Amino acid sequence: MTADKNISLVLGSGGARGLAHIGAIRCLEAHEVEITYISGCSIGALVGGIYAAGELETYAEWVCALEKRDVVRLLDWSFSRGAIFNGERIISVLEEMIGDRRIEDLEIGFTAVATEINNKREVWLNRGSLFEAIRASIAMPLIFAPVERGDLVMVDGGLINPVPIAPTLNDITANTIAIDLNGRVEQLDVDKKEEGESGAVAIRERITNFIDDLIPKTAREDAGPPGAIELALRSMDTMQSTIARMKLAAYSPLLTIEIPRNLCTFLEFDRGPEIIEFGYRRTEQALERSGLFQD
Repeated sequence: MTADKNISLVLGSGGARGLAHIGAIRCLEAHEVEITYISGCSIGALVGGIYAAGELETYAEWVCALEKRDVVRLLDWSFSRGAIFNGERIISVLEEMIGDRRIEDLEIGFTAVATEINNKREVWLNRGSLFEAIRASIAMPLIFAPVERGDLVMVDGGLINPVPIAPTLNDITANTIAIDLNGRVEQLDVDKKEEGESGAVAIRERITNFIDDLIPKTAREDAGPPGAIELALRSMDTMQSTIARMKLAAYSPLLTIEIPRNLCTFLEFDRGPEIIEFGYRRTEQALERSGLFQD
């Protein structure tokens, strides 16, 4: 089946699993699919916004060079704003690397979705500072401090809309592809980094057990009970998985690409290359099964 190659793309929430969005976008581009509009929340807003700014490969190169100790250094401590981290350091690094833009000036239409907790509703951020919108959309409760704009207090959009399809309905394109990072648990065979003396063992000697708990390894069947932070993140995954299924049932996109929620844990950004490659392969497989964009 041949479909119109102009699409709207929906990028869901899911922490480090969102690096699979990079591989998915690369795969769509390889099939000459033109992305004319992007809606994203949380990591989906981050990747989608950077792509809309034309700097995805800059970000991909940077994130693929991250090691676990680099992830730790990007976390800026704060116990004064209702969260463990401020979340400003990572945004400052990205803004310096990418350069901030106004959303309305981007060549690709873009909406970041956040949750406004005072009025218990989702907010569509499609004007103003790109990185301010991204910062609001990634403000995971407990982990990153909320963003306040006037009377609005905004946190992670994935709380109530982990696959934000609705903003794309205003776009002129006929077709929407959604990437859901909260897919079913699967038996996975992915290549992981080798960790020698300079890897996990050495890092644990330099950081506290608390930080090691914040960046857990992918869950194993024989693992002990999760720590407090990991438990909170797993609970968030469970909630988002349920909401995502409801949203996808309500808004039927042309194609949904599922990334299994056990691909990695929330903060395993040091596994960039393999997660990006997984996203590419999974998108390729989904396109082949659907028969879309085949000449």
